Amino acid sequence: MASQGKQPLSSKHGRKSPDRVDPDIRASLERSAVRGELPCAVAFRLVDELRTSPAAIGEAADLLGIRLVKCQLGLFGYSPEKKVVSAAAAVDPGLEDAIRSRLENGRLPCEAAWGLAKDFQMTRMGVSAACEALGLKVKPCQLGAF
Repeated sequence: MASQGKQPLSSKHGRKSPDRVDPDIRASLERSAVRGELPCAVAFRLVDELRTSPAAIGEAADLLGIRLVKCQLGLFGYSPEKKVVSAAAAVDPGLEDAIRSRLENGRLPCEAAWGLAKDFQMTRMGVSAACEALGLKVKPCQLGAF
């Protein structure tokens, strides 16, 4: 779903057509989306159910004009602020070292953030808040949203 003044979501995938979306993925996305939006957590439920990759779900959502919302790291898809995560007051030195050891091109991949949350037994948004405090960006998104 394109916002006013913005390019359609499908434009980042070149000339790929929505007709090329796998029929099972299409049906699941259309059934799961509400008012053209699909929460990140629901997208990952579909990844598991359909035994596919997050990238495949994200691309299909884009091609079908379904907007990904409610990032589990708190980085996008919330109203009205868009981003709901805020910087942590302090970052445990062990977590900081682990974050810095997983940086790629100065950024923490979303998948690595999820892994750190599991390793440190904390919320995904907690890892994102630590990144905010350290001035580090999380990128790329597993679903291709950013």
